Amino acid sequence: MPRTTVVESPGCLPLRALTADILGLVKVVEARTNPAGAAKVVETWGEPDASRAIVAASLADRAADPVLAVARKNGVVELLNPLNGDALAAVKTVGPALDDGSAEGDPLVALHLFTRQASDSMLGTFIACTDKGKASMRSIMKENAASGSDTEPSTMWDVCSSGNVEFFSVDHGESYAMFGGKGIEVNLWDIASCSKTWSAKSPRANSLGIFTRPWFTAGTFLFKDDHRKIVACTNNHQVRLYDTALQRRPAVSVDFREAPIKAVAADPNGHDVYIGTGTGDLASFDMRTGKLLGCYIGKCSGSIRSIVRHPELPLIASCGLDSYLRIWDTNTRQLLSAVFLKQHLTTVVIDSHFSVEEPVETNSKQPEVLVEAEAEVLKEKKKSKIIEEDEAEAEAEVQNEKKKKKSKTVEEDEAEVWKEKKKKKSKTVEKAEAEVRKEKKKKKRGTIEHDEEEDGVVDGNNSDDEMYARKEKKKNSRTEDDEERDSDSVLCTTKRRKSGQRSKCVKKKKSKKQHIS
Repeated sequence: MPRTTVVESPGCLPLRALTADILGLVKVVEARTNPAGAAKVVETWGEPDASRAIVAASLADRAADPVLAVARKNGVVELLNPLNGDALAAVKTVGPALDDGSAEGDPLVALHLFTRQASDSMLGTFIACTDKGKASMRSIMKENAASGSDTEPSTMWDVCSSGNVEFFSVDHGESYAMFGGKGIEVNLWDIASCSKTWSAKSPRANSLGIFTRPWFTAGTFLFKDDHRKIVACTNNHQVRLYDTALQRRPAVSVDFREAPIKAVAADPNGHDVYIGTGTGDLASFDMRTGKLLGCYIGKCSGSIRSIVRHPELPLIASCGLDSYLRIWDTNTRQLLSAVFLKQHLTTVVIDSHFSVEEPVETNSKQPEVLVEAEAEVLKEKKKSKIIEEDEAEAEAEVQNEKKKKKSKTVEEDEAEVWKEKKKKKSKTVEKAEAEVRKEKKKKKRGTIEHDEEEDGVVDGNNSDDEMYARKEKKKNSRTEDDEERDSDSVLCTTKRRKSGQRSKCVKKKKSKKQHIS
């Protein structure tokens, strides 16, 4: 079962991409909303025909007179206008054609259209390579394209003597070409002289003495200004960095998962690359150290066949056998937009000169008068939009002022209400306090009168008690005097007690007891 996940896409920046599929259709996908919007299909060029499937595509991304070249399964290279899809020229390449119109004997596998133009009369120059390593370079003039006559190749050479070519890449200066494939080591060619300048060397045998057969599936040049550092990916899930000025063996080699790597693209910073595998995994590597920077996991359900990096914006576009064109943010590795295109996709290119502000031409043969009229209509629309925006701003300001005035009046009313409530509360509190004080005074007066009455009664009752207390005091004073007298008398000694004689003190004690009783 393929992996499918539902991901919320926030939308991407204004972008225009062209995709090619196995039915020979070219579809234009645009995101026109600024700053971010969903991408959608706006045009489809061609008729569905499996025998004319597009195997490779290349865009001469120029500000003036851009050209799109597509290589078809039947061995024909077509030049199209990338703005409206008009066919400019069609050339039969070196692939031998069979009776059914296909080139199954030696089909085209790679194509590159040169961006630079040698002269104004030249429509374009391209290099095409077949599966068996037959490379050819052709230049198409505008006169020949208009007449429909065939163009003979200016140069031809054999890239390899055996094996199958699977990828072909040209450096930024368009002076060197890199080839690789199944059974073919990565090799570098000088385009001007059609001579091989460097070839990679097979890696050393493993611990069992077994050599791995070379099988390269994708490659690119790492630097714009230096063609000596190249990145090649293998069917054995390896990413290799070669420095052609130092050695033939890879300087850095990194393994990534277990699936073969099918696509690779370099970042403009000169050290990062983006790779796509046969199981739909997308990742980025720093080739200076071979470190994995991050993965875009779980969002693709088919083999990735093409990756392209936008030269200015932080975006990459990928497509593959799951029939989706996906646009990613290179900074956050987030999916910005995904468009379902129904057929298996083989390649994608990006128009870096696309702008939302400028009107896109839909017909190259349109009269200049109509173009000027459309431009005037667009200007009037812009003016009307500006006027409407100004009016809306003025209305918004008026509404804001009204709201401010209303808020001020409401605040003043609320302040007055609060003041009145506070006054009422203070008056009621003062009244309550005065009443409480009065009640306290009354209670105090009543208690005082009651206490005075009780004191009068108690005084009458206590007069008898006082007389009795005086008598007891007199008795106590008498007893104290008697005790003092007894202390002065002579106590009986122990000798008298032993002799049995009764002393005078004993007699005195008896007399005291009798007196007290």
